[in-house]
Amino acid sequence: MKFGIFYELQLPKPWGPNDELNLYQNALNQVELADKLGYDYAWEVEHHFLDEYSHSPQPEVFLAAASQRTKRIRIGHGIIQLTTNHPARVAEKVACLDLVSNGRVEFGMGESGSVQELAPFDVDMAEKRAIWEEAVKCVIPMMTQEGSQFDGKYFKFPLRNVTPKPIQKPHPPLWVACSQLETIEMAGRRGIGALGFQFLTADMAHAWVHAYYNAFVKRQEKLADYQTNPNMALVSYFMCARTDEEARRRADGATFFQFALRYYGASVGRKRPDPYTVNMWDEYNKWKRENPDQAARALSGGLIGSPETLRRKLRRFQSSNIDQVILLNQAGKNAHAHICESLELFAKEVMPEFHAAVPAHQAWKQQVLAGKIELEEIDTQPFRDRYGTNSPQVRPVAAE
Repeated sequence: MKFGIFYELQLPKPWGPNDELNLYQNALNQVELADKLGYDYAWEVEHHFLDEYSHSPQPEVFLAAASQRTKRIRIGHGIIQLTTNHPARVAEKVACLDLVSNGRVEFGMGESGSVQELAPFDVDMAEKRAIWEEAVKCVIPMMTQEGSQFDGKYFKFPLRNVTPKPIQKPHPPLWVACSQLETIEMAGRRGIGALGFQFLTADMAHAWVHAYYNAFVKRQEKLADYQTNPNMALVSYFMCARTDEEARRRADGATFFQFALRYYGASVGRKRPDPYTVNMWDEYNKWKRENPDQAARALSGGLIGSPETLRRKLRRFQSSNIDQVILLNQAGKNAHAHICESLELFAKEVMPEFHAAVPAHQAWKQQVLAGKIELEEIDTQPFRDRYGTNSPQVRPVAAE
């Protein structure tokens, strides 16, 4: 399996005058380190107006900067919101990033998952999937044809040549964000790589890998004329240290990340309260004081532990035939020094074993895609909790 690193660019309060500067510079240093250590991908989200949870509204700026500090690591949009960006601007951004990175872009696409982000752009939550599908149909020809035009319900574009074009032909690899588990099956059906922003057990991963590849092989319905990308990646909380106890002490940000997802996840449209009315970091610490057992359990999942613990957990994920595990290290107030030490220790003592198995996995995948291996149709109904059984149980605050 391959490994990526993942950035929401979280910044809990209180905020000092240089905190955002340090956040960005530290994250860029971490990507540069990951490239030297042999990690395969660096993924960056696009989010708007989600203070504390994500300070990353322009991922192409961060990724372009990262591309100039690195030589080999793939540069991943994880994701561009096709609901809040015009397709022509998306095509331009992706092509420019592909040029400055010398052909290392992964083109992740998504809808956004909250009224908090969509409403300021006058986008209706109920229409976001339809907008995304139409945007895919619109943006692909812009990257592959000398002239393209589109006349749809949401986008109308006169005949123009969108320049520049990406280096990768016919276009960079396509991915779609799968923030709901059912979307993984949809990604397979559309022939697009699945960026699974869930936090799955190995058993869950096994079931959803089967669902993804069965949809890809047996029920594929592409949205447009694009090159398919049969890949499934899953995000996991991450901290590697010499002992399990030390890793847990350093990984408090993972619990903050889970708390923040739960805190807003159940509110209508995932609407946040008005600015300055809630301090998420204070709410998190209050919850942690009141729920010490839940806080401790939250650190038992994911990839948090010693090298031996992580090897044991990853061997189970490897048996699920996941293509890529994306490591979420920058979260909450996790220290920059600990994040770098974690990346170094994992790369030295854990990653080589799983990198060595990539050829065998690719051979398995080719047999699946060719129909020589038929995967069982597994019922995914028992595996639809995106948070996991050990994640914080939080009562959401209603937005005004």
